[in-house]
Amino acid sequence: MSDAWKDREEALENEYFHKKEQEDLARMKQTAIAKACLGRCPKCGKIIEPMTFHGVPMDCCPDCGGIWLGPNDLKILAAKDHRNWFERWFNRDDENTD
Repeated sequence: MSDAWKDREEALENEYFHKKEQEDLARMKQTAIAKACLGRCPKCGKIIEPMTFHGVPMDCCPDCGGIWLGPNDLKILAAKDHRNWFERWFNRDDENTD
């Protein structure tokens, strides 16, 4: 009977460590994906280029035209004179970089 208890204990221990390994692998996978994607457009995968618009740094994808702002950059842009920059930004034919 003692062998059954020992076998169960080993099985539970193996299950615990298997679960921990799976969690660690999932974390490592997410970290590797984040590192591989750093500096790349999440939409098309091309390398993004830094740019400045009205003194606010942002990233732009030259391929698909995507724009990425930092956490406070939209607040900074909204605080500026939005009557001109918003219209110029979305109806631009030329580069509106500072």
